Amino acid sequence: MHTSLTATESIPVPLLDLKIQYRRLRDEIQEAIGRVSESQQLILGPEVEALEQEVARYSHCQFGIGVSSGTDALLVSLMAIDIKPGDEVITTPYSFFATAGSIARLGATPVFVDIDPKTFNMLPEQIEARITKRTRAVMPVHLFGQMAEMDMIMEVARRHQLHVIEDAAQAIGAEYKGRRAGSLGDLGCFSFYPTKNLGGFGDGGMVTTNNSDLAERIRSLRNHGYSAKYYNKEVGGNFRLDAIQAAVLRVKLKYLDEWTEGRQRNAKSYCNLLAQAQVVEEANAGARSSARSGVRLPTEAHGRRHIYNQFVIGSRRRDELQRFLTERRIGTEIYYPVPLHLQECFVGLNYGEGDFPHSERAALETLALPIYPELTAEQQSVVVQAVKEFFD
Repeated sequence: MHTSLTATESIPVPLLDLKIQYRRLRDEIQEAIGRVSESQQLILGPEVEALEQEVARYSHCQFGIGVSSGTDALLVSLMAIDIKPGDEVITTPYSFFATAGSIARLGATPVFVDIDPKTFNMLPEQIEARITKRTRAVMPVHLFGQMAEMDMIMEVARRHQLHVIEDAAQAIGAEYKGRRAGSLGDLGCFSFYPTKNLGGFGDGGMVTTNNSDLAERIRSLRNHGYSAKYYNKEVGGNFRLDAIQAAVLRVKLKYLDEWTEGRQRNAKSYCNLLAQAQVVEEANAGARSSARSGVRLPTEAHGRRHIYNQFVIGSRRRDELQRFLTERRIGTEIYYPVPLHLQECFVGLNYGEGDFPHSERAALETLALPIYPELTAEQQSVVVQAVKEFFD
């Protein structure tokens, strides 16, 4: 390792530092906010319309519909395909709560399949066995910035006449065989939560689609189901995107590919440095191998553009490792400590421990390291040195 810092002297490494990004863009962002302030068009309007066109184009889609959050993007998409009480939607138990929560909010039932232990994404070969006469849709999640195995998912869904909603909250700009997240299914759902690769100054989201009828319906549903002002075609919700959020996001979108390249460089550097430090677990190491075995690195599946919303390692000593790094002022995060099928609110689904072993292992063993694009080589060296010190 190319560092002379000891553990007690090491520089702090936050999990994410948005202040660096803001300082670089301060003038552009303040100009954008001022433009909206002067216009006093604060809800929807031209800024939102421009962002919708720009994100749709970036995502290789015909239509973009700005909404109030990534969660509401999922919810309004399910509403647009008429998910109702008693319906079933197949998804993954290893994801942020909104994935299954949006299904349950409509009185429908989330039906889970396990994940690939290497990519953490839905196992498409398990979908067909879970389809019943009540199944209406499949919701794959492009977790941590890498797209799911969409060809197989789409083939099964089309054969059974099911809608596909891509939960792409963490995956704007990710690719599967040259196709962008949000462009393969019937609908794609994005989050602009501040910690995302493209993050706003608060909550925000987007739905993408190539279906003009679905786009029109979502525009209505996000605004109380209006067909015209005060004329309600159906019951919708208040899922509108604020103009200030759109203006800020338009500034940031211009830099997104640059930031993605920075995240990819940092991911490659981590993999090289951790391998050089000899803390990478052998690929064939079994469950009974030595506790000294180390960490498992993220896997990039063939034909993917991984945008690294998170850089997630695995270790059987995850909790000890996290405590050790915290003591050394290194930020980490556990995504997600309790898989959805074991959450208290879903006890009525009658799942139990052991039903989805790959998801349960991921919940117990995964840990996210700092990966933001402004992370320095010195900071990465400090992180890797600390990991090595822990396993030594």
